[in-house]
Amino acid sequence: MSYRRRVIFLLTISLICANGAAEVPVQVETVSKRAVLKQINVTGTVTSPRTAVLSTAVAGLVAELTIDEGDRVETGDALLKLDAELAQLALERALAEVRQREIAVADASRRFTEAEEVGTQRGIARTQIESLRAEVSSNEAELMASRAAAREQQAIVERHTLSAPFAGVISERYAELGEWVNPGNGLLELVATDNLRFDFRVGQENYAALSPNDPVEITLDALTDRTVSGHVATIVPIKNPSARTFLVRVLADTSETDNPLLITPGMSARGKLNIDAGRSGVAVPRDAILRFPDGRMTVWVVDNSDELPVVHERVIRAGFEFDGVVEIASGLVDGDVVVVRGNETLQEGQTVSILDGKP
Repeated sequence: MSYRRRVIFLLTISLICANGAAEVPVQVETVSKRAVLKQINVTGTVTSPRTAVLSTAVAGLVAELTIDEGDRVETGDALLKLDAELAQLALERALAEVRQREIAVADASRRFTEAEEVGTQRGIARTQIESLRAEVSSNEAELMASRAAAREQQAIVERHTLSAPFAGVISERYAELGEWVNPGNGLLELVATDNLRFDFRVGQENYAALSPNDPVEITLDALTDRTVSGHVATIVPIKNPSARTFLVRVLADTSETDNPLLITPGMSARGKLNIDAGRSGVAVPRDAILRFPDGRMTVWVVDNSDELPVVHERVIRAGFEFDGVVEIASGLVDGDVVVVRGNETLQEGQTVSILDGKP
């Protein structure tokens, strides 16, 4: 061996020994058994609890229409008005009829009262008094009928205005100014944007494992930088026969869905649900596992049998991944201590310094 090669060899050995002797600071965690969860990924859509296609109850010509798609409205806001000129004139006639009937009732009541008070003194026949009483009753009945007719006509006038039945956003406008519309014609579509829901489809193989209030992590494609926490609200026990899937409705845990600028109906959503896998096993944090291009996965296990803790690399086989941890199907047992931080450059048999105390 040449002198140059001998020097390189000795330097290499020295470096290896130095690395082996160095105490690398690491964070560790003790492996323990826990219930294993199965994470399922689902796709769905943001939906509204209320969507309505609005129409008027009477026919007419669209006289006012200032609302458009995307406009936000509150409950009771006027959205569209039909030409109500003829209906308003009919209402005025009905109100005039009411006033006439009120005058007639007042006059008949006055004459009946006077007849009763002075009838015996002036020799007014009893039959005449009873006739006046009947006239009062008849006029009162006609007054009631005229008032009912006026209320009916008032309702007809009011029905020429289309108002928002709930707060939301106008998603579609089907009518135009000057257009003749009939009762039942869809004029506007109103979508509520508060208390939004996330509707997902879950395969039949996972349906039985779901329960109300199961946590769900929701990601929206339109808001890739944030997630929404939610929970299962409803599991519909009727499947889609062609897709073999069931509807699972999820509600958000926060008020984020109250802001229409953040989340709106129609957005696509992805959900992560953790369901009980029906078994227990050991699991480690995701950061404890080193993954290699050939598919091999390893962890560093701490050996505390000597005075100074050392690490040994161990090949593992992973199972389900959930809640930031990975189930270990083989390679670890309950009570093993694994490195979760500082494991990127460790070497076999290397001495380590455990941070935050000894497990």
